[in-house]
Amino acid sequence: MCAHCFLQCLAGPFSKMAQDSVGFSSDYQFWMQKLSVWDQASTLETQQDTCLHLPRFQEFLRQVYEVLKEMDSNTIIERFPTIGQLLAKTCWNPFILAFDESQKILIWCLCCLINKEPQNSEESKLNSWTRGLLSHILSAFRFDTKEVGLFTQGLGFAPADYCPGLLKNMVLSLVSELRENHLNGFNTQRRMVPEKIRFLSRVCIPLVTLPDIEPLVEALLIYHGHEPQEVLWPEFFDAVNEAFLLKKISLPISAVVCLWLRHLPSLEKATLHLFDKLISSQRNFLRRIECFLKDSLLPEAACHPAIFRIVDEMFRYALLETDGAPEVLAAIQVFTRCFVEALEKKNKQLKFTFKTYFPYASPSLVMMLLQHPKEIPQELWHQPLKHISEMLREMVEDQTHGSYGGPFECWFLFVHFGGWADIAAEQLVMSEAEPPEALLWLLAFSYSPRDRSLQRAQTMTEVKAVLGHLKKLFRSPTLSAKDLQAAAAESQDRDPRPPLCQKLIRRLILNFLLWAPGGHVIAREVITLMAPTDELTHEMTGLLDQTLYRWDHLCMEAPKSRKLARELLEELCLAGTAC
Repeated sequence: MCAHCFLQCLAGPFSKMAQDSVGFSSDYQFWMQKLSVWDQASTLETQQDTCLHLPRFQEFLRQVYEVLKEMDSNTIIERFPTIGQLLAKTCWNPFILAFDESQKILIWCLCCLINKEPQNSEESKLNSWTRGLLSHILSAFRFDTKEVGLFTQGLGFAPADYCPGLLKNMVLSLVSELRENHLNGFNTQRRMVPEKIRFLSRVCIPLVTLPDIEPLVEALLIYHGHEPQEVLWPEFFDAVNEAFLLKKISLPISAVVCLWLRHLPSLEKATLHLFDKLISSQRNFLRRIECFLKDSLLPEAACHPAIFRIVDEMFRYALLETDGAPEVLAAIQVFTRCFVEALEKKNKQLKFTFKTYFPYASPSLVMMLLQHPKEIPQELWHQPLKHISEMLREMVEDQTHGSYGGPFECWFLFVHFGGWADIAAEQLVMSEAEPPEALLWLLAFSYSPRDRSLQRAQTMTEVKAVLGHLKKLFRSPTLSAKDLQAAAAESQDRDPRPPLCQKLIRRLILNFLLWAPGGHVIAREVITLMAPTDELTHEMTGLLDQTLYRWDHLCMEAPKSRKLARELLEELCLAGTAC
């Protein structure tokens, strides 16, 4: 839609009710005669007379619009057979078009003549003729009157720039009026009536992608009146949201927040649009996911608790529907990381407590999870891990903490900050001490939250046994792939390991390869043995990407391990379809 169309839509219901029919008819005849005189003569006296009458004629145009807007096109032609002549003469008078709001009121009057569904050739001809007049008004003028050319140049416009300049001024005027309206509050004498605001939003619907209209779109979104119900058209929100998601318009974060707060379907659509992007390719690395998330503005907008809660609820639903798919878990963790970064940047002194974002979680657990490992010495990481594990275990296994939800709610909170589980897996492999029960429980819970206490205890026993074998091999000078395979092998006198327990052990083996001095030599052979299928190759790729992403954020000093992880990731991508 071109900029021209915006001018046709801005007239709106600006005027008072029309005068009685007798007075209107008298005025109608008077102005028809005036327009004929002005049209036939271009003397200085005629121009002076035109300028003298411009305010009155504009008021008359307001009255015409008030009358026409109540009728359909056919009724208008029947009641006012010469209305076309009057409007056509007005369209060709540059002095009228240049005066105040006359141009936009005239455009709206012409729009009343258009029949949306012409039934015959006559109605189609009228539509074509009317659109021709609109095109004339809204196109770049070729002024034939020398005085008018000098007039527009004196205003700082070349003739071809006149309409864009007028459009810009009209938009700025409306933006200023909306802002004043917001500041005036309950001062009803100076407020813009809700009907006018609602109408502005309606006529902006097909025009939201015009760059010149963006200030008005932003002002409408940010405007907050005192009406009990939403004054803007739902279709306006839909159009703006669609244009924003498709990158056809650019909006500041304040306007985007207002859009999503005032129209929840737009927020839901934005979140689903993000989900579509995240699953559109075979493999999205965490850096790419982070780019998608930041580009969507959802983490930044989620600094408002209402938006965070809705987006978080949609992540919860996606997690349940996919049975905890790794891709969804990764997206939740990256979203939380971006959200916390935005929150810290925006609120040096937090406007909202974290309780408003996680209302059903233990505040002390939330604050513990929010600690950034980077700010804690690496040799002390076991302390927050121990506290997190103990708090979670108490809530999961002690029924008296029902106010914080069941195991799933505790796990859902924990996966937001899943980096702690990754650190626990590394700590268990690298530490020479006996594996702490707290860390074993934390890993078993993070990988299989639905397990009951007995099942979780069995997983902890399996993991502890594997860790015992790995510790013996950690400093071995003659490490082989068979040694590692034997260390991870299942015991013959026990039940087969559940799939999630097997996945956890593969994670520990990968950490061993990255950190053990001899692990680098046999890493490729072990990976080949561990990932014989596309599904397992996909899993290994995700684990390596997750590890590198976390190390980057923690600024980990591990050049050999980092180099190996990057090489393994590249080789897995080249060998299969994981990327």
